[in-house]
Amino acid sequence: MKTRGLALVASLTMIVASLAGCGSTSSTSSKSSSSSKSSSKKTEVTSGASKTQYSSMKDLKSKYDVVIVGGGGAGMSAALAAKEKGLKPVILEKMPVAGGNTLKASSGMNASETKVQKKAGIKDTNDKFYQETLAGGHGTNDKKMLRFFVDHSASAVDWLDGMGIKLTNLTITGGMSVKRTHRPADGSAVGGYLVNGLLKNVKKQAIPIYVNADVKKINETDGKVAGVKVTFDQDKTKTISSKAVIVTTGGFGASKAMIKKYRPDLSKYVTTNQAGSTGDGIKMITDLGGYTVDMSKIQIHPTVYQKPPYLVGEAVRGEGGILVNTKGERFTNEMGTRDVVSAAINKQPDKYAYVLFDGGVKQRVTAINQYEKKGMVESGATLGDLAKKLNVPSSTLEKTVQAWNTDVKVKKDAQYARTTGMDHQLNTPKYYAIKIAPGIHYTMGGVKINPQTEVLKKSGQAIPGLYAAGEVTGGLHGDNRIGGNSVAEIVIFGRQAGTQVAKYVK
Repeated sequence: MKTRGLALVASLTMIVASLAGCGSTSSTSSKSSSSSKSSSKKTEVTSGASKTQYSSMKDLKSKYDVVIVGGGGAGMSAALAAKEKGLKPVILEKMPVAGGNTLKASSGMNASETKVQKKAGIKDTNDKFYQETLAGGHGTNDKKMLRFFVDHSASAVDWLDGMGIKLTNLTITGGMSVKRTHRPADGSAVGGYLVNGLLKNVKKQAIPIYVNADVKKINETDGKVAGVKVTFDQDKTKTISSKAVIVTTGGFGASKAMIKKYRPDLSKYVTTNQAGSTGDGIKMITDLGGYTVDMSKIQIHPTVYQKPPYLVGEAVRGEGGILVNTKGERFTNEMGTRDVVSAAINKQPDKYAYVLFDGGVKQRVTAINQYEKKGMVESGATLGDLAKKLNVPSSTLEKTVQAWNTDVKVKKDAQYARTTGMDHQLNTPKYYAIKIAPGIHYTMGGVKINPQTEVLKKSGQAIPGLYAAGEVTGGLHGDNRIGGNSVAEIVIFGRQAGTQVAKYVK
């Protein structure tokens, strides 16, 4: 294992120790587990998550109603739902900060028939959301899971709204026909906003959340889940008993070994996943008799800045951005599904492209500010200036944008039949571009659950007391995930897990 730099440990500890408390404790854990040492060097730490003071390991009890393994969006949603139902949950997170891959979510949360849509005059139905997601997954989605998903999406947005997490700005992602991607009012990235909002509510509800707490094993007694074994302070262990366990550890997009096992053709791709996404939960659940589905279905995202890997969210295209190749030409419908757009980029001679946008898109998608701070964005006062920086023919680039603007004006893409993300022309200086290529983004495969989030054996029997939600599970998305559906999944099924655990425990 690689050793995490001492400077990073010290800086994280100082940041965490100096700020407001979380949960029912007043001091913070400052030492990392062995697994977090190996991976946290690459962790993206957002300001809200890093400023949270987590619970101290000295206060970790030996018994809780339910243990939630994983402190991302699904885990915190599960904890809050369980607390609503009168349970005493605890969250154990192996990384130095909570949030997981949720911190990296960019575009938004998909939902249909919402109050936000109705207020904006957008006509949408759960059935349309269902059919478009099914089409995006090439008809291979678990239909029972998908039905529950779409039918509970609007109530999930309302549930967040009731906690002060307001997603009132709408945009659109590839494969969708209407604006159903909900994001913060200012158009910023949904991930950090959601994590910060959930953490505030976890603190408000006095739910203990421990970081650097690496769960290695889920315990069973008489065929029922009975708690977990957790490692902390590098080499200390503790057994925690509970009536149920909810696993929300995320996928395996950062595990080179698992990627190589299931998709060796992707072994050289960069990944957008945070370093903790190593399939731990999948391994623990299969050890108990759970089984996996769709493990070879690994999604590559078309627009990933490569060095260092960083996702360029679909909202940039949803708000009017286009893709151009090294000749300065468009080459695909930018709002197609991720697998189709990725394939189109890989067919280009250099296997990369540019996301091109203007000042108007930049104003509507404030997440672009993050990309600028990271040095990912090239800009020019004119298209000609930008072309020089990209080393593409300026005359061709100007013609491409002119043709696109004409298509936007008449609402008809003459080249690639794009029908969404055509509300605004690209005519507001400055002009911007980000060099991108596909990267590993999401693992559609995982452990099999039912709509009640119970973990299943191959026989179809549920493992008593074991629940799972989020990217650790498989089947919902089928062959291809629609942008904006992962955030919806973690909230909808995280909330469902907490609710169902309460019924089981009581």
